[in-house]
Amino acid sequence: TADDVLTELLRWLDRVQEERQQRLNSFLATLDAAKDETSLASETIVSLVETHLSFERSSRLPVLVVAAIYQCAQEHLQEQLRTLYPHNAADAQTGALGDVEIVLQDTRKVVTVYEIKTRPVTQEDITLAVDKIARAKTQPDNYIFITTEPINPHAQEFARTLYHQTGTEFVILDCVGFLRHFLHLFHRLRMAFLEAYQALLIAEPESAVRQELKEVFLTMRLAAQSETADSPTPE
Repeated sequence: TADDVLTELLRWLDRVQEERQQRLNSFLATLDAAKDETSLASETIVSLVETHLSFERSSRLPVLVVAAIYQCAQEHLQEQLRTLYPHNAADAQTGALGDVEIVLQDTRKVVTVYEIKTRPVTQEDITLAVDKIARAKTQPDNYIFITTEPINPHAQEFARTLYHQTGTEFVILDCVGFLRHFLHLFHRLRMAFLEAYQALLIAEPESAVRQELKEVFLTMRLAAQSETADSPTPE
């Protein structure tokens, strides 16, 4: 009967979900066991994340990179990451100005907005952002496009012309370059960033980040930590 089929489907879906969670828990337990023994270099972490971003269907990952950066640095900046909206939530529905919003800790005013693109940013993207903040109650100080692709110099130049018109600075930054600068500027927070990125990654529903992307990151991190642990200590 239809009821029997539905019951069996739900049972198998529950079983698959449980098996996937057990696989993740196994990876995480192995990482936890070696966490205090190895500390990765900033450039190793950059390479790890850059490789992770190169996999297919990874459009959510740059958002997690920016969010993780602010999660571990917010106390130093007196700014705070606003809770991320679901991956498939449209800005028109949520009222968000971008993919990641940063607020001042005391006033909760949005001061910086990040819009993440896994393609080159165009002049049209910037124009849409200008229209979006023009309708907002308060205007952010910065509107930052983060892209995983080469930066279009014409779009970058157009962005530079908008400050006196809007009161908001627009800029396009390379995702990996942004991460590299942060990890070297806040070098002692590099492992905190890695932990924050991993936690955000694992917490994402599979509709946003598929299981394979989670597992491949944990596998790569395990390999990087094993390589670091096996390297001779400089005298």
